Amino acid sequence: MTETSRTRFESENYEWACFQAQQAAEKALKVVLFLRGFRAVLTHSVFELVNRIGDEELKREDIKFLDSVYIASRYPNSFSEEIVPSEYFDKGDAEKCLRLSELILKKAKKNI
Repeated sequence: MTETSRTRFESENYEWACFQAQQAAEKALKVVLFLRGFRAVLTHSVFELVNRIGDEELKREDIKFLDSVYIASRYPNSFSEEIVPSEYFDKGDAEKCLRLSELILKKAKKNI
């Protein structure tokens, strides 16, 4: 897990902790693919990146959760006019994102 996502979590900026955890996972997986010879990996989907790497140990629904925070954690228009990301994402969401990101980072390090 990145220090930045942990800092955001500790300051109760849960939407940013979610986004930064997703970004850490995405970037770690792209490093693995880059080292395998891929040069143009034009996706932000952690799910798609995991599939390209071929890791079948990670639960599909968990990976999809990380994908779901990519846009929704940053853009108020992801929801109705009545709610913004800081009101939508809570501590449990951030904990899940941080846990998943940490798991993906560990797996990525094994592949480097």
